[in-house]
Amino acid sequence: MIGILSRIFIKSNQNNDDPRVRNAYGTLCGIVGIILNILLFAFKLLAGMLSGAISIMADAFNNLTDAGSSVITLIGFRMSGQKADKDHPFGHGRIEYISGFVVSMIILLVGFELAKSSVEKIISPKAVEFSVTAIIILACSALCKAYMAFYNFKIGKKISSAAMCATANDSLSDCVATSVVLVCLLVSEFFGVNVDAYCGLAVSAFVMFSGLKSAKETIDPLLGEPPTKELINDINTIVRAYPEVAGVHDLIVHDYGPGRMMISLHAEVSADADMLETHDMIDNIEKELSSKLNCDAVIHMDPIVTNDERTREVRDKIAALVTCIDTSLTIHDFRMVEGPTHTNVIFDVVVPYSLKKSDDEIKNSIETIVKTIDPNYYSVVSIDKSYI
Repeated sequence: MIGILSRIFIKSNQNNDDPRVRNAYGTLCGIVGIILNILLFAFKLLAGMLSGAISIMADAFNNLTDAGSSVITLIGFRMSGQKADKDHPFGHGRIEYISGFVVSMIILLVGFELAKSSVEKIISPKAVEFSVTAIIILACSALCKAYMAFYNFKIGKKISSAAMCATANDSLSDCVATSVVLVCLLVSEFFGVNVDAYCGLAVSAFVMFSGLKSAKETIDPLLGEPPTKELINDINTIVRAYPEVAGVHDLIVHDYGPGRMMISLHAEVSADADMLETHDMIDNIEKELSSKLNCDAVIHMDPIVTNDERTREVRDKIAALVTCIDTSLTIHDFRMVEGPTHTNVIFDVVVPYSLKKSDDEIKNSIETIVKTIDPNYYSVVSIDKSYI
């Protein structure tokens, strides 16, 4: 159904990263989700009244909150599609992450309420009446929720939407919850064992786990997570395709919501190259990054000495020796300034967050290493952190 509706209302040849296309998909899935969840609520409420099962009644109201979640997701997509303004120069894309987080909190609340009702039912058990109508409704509901999880995951991955993936997790947890309730009714009828409340407790644990997982997926981009390895490789491939670029470092990717990405990096170029020609090349790289990765790119030129054998030899030695401190350490922006009594060896070293040594300890270790090459070398080191 979603496939047919998307072909009718959304042009297939449009870019999925285009905010207008993402907004169209979000709106379509949100409206379908609201309609289906309201229908499921009505039918499950009927099934719960016929059987008297607390697990079915809880599942029914879970679907009602799902309809509310779909409304939140729909509003989030509409708001995130707004253009940038003077108060929000980077756009409103992160609203989508916020809406996904709200959905996650609703999932956790539903799971908690379901656990509470289940515990009360364990303390004061009540008989569950078997109803063929309730069984049919639950079976159809589980299939419907499985379909909703499928299309939300599919489109969520297609347009890189954390909010839609959170909704898909919600639908998947509902599918499992409804299936467990269905099994519990059948067990009660054919084996005479009332496991309604215990099944409800198990379902609540699954629902809350799903909520925590969805919350993490929406909180991480809000706090600022590193770019994917695929994106890093794409950036490096584009930049290093230009033979004039000797190295790339200080890569930072800012995520202001899907389709609103900013990239900054430093590109090492020969200090002897023509400044205007190099600047023109940098402009071309920025344009290519923007075109291929749908981002805003800013590149800082770092001129380095490339035709001095001594400088290159010392750099290679130090680059190899710093790995004795830790294999993950790398250096860049290397240069040497000679004086009458000593030579300053200046460079930056990238220190991973996982390394437990302090910055001063690393600098002292590097100073010792540099002295082994030549006692008249003085290291001037700046500590960098990796944002990828």
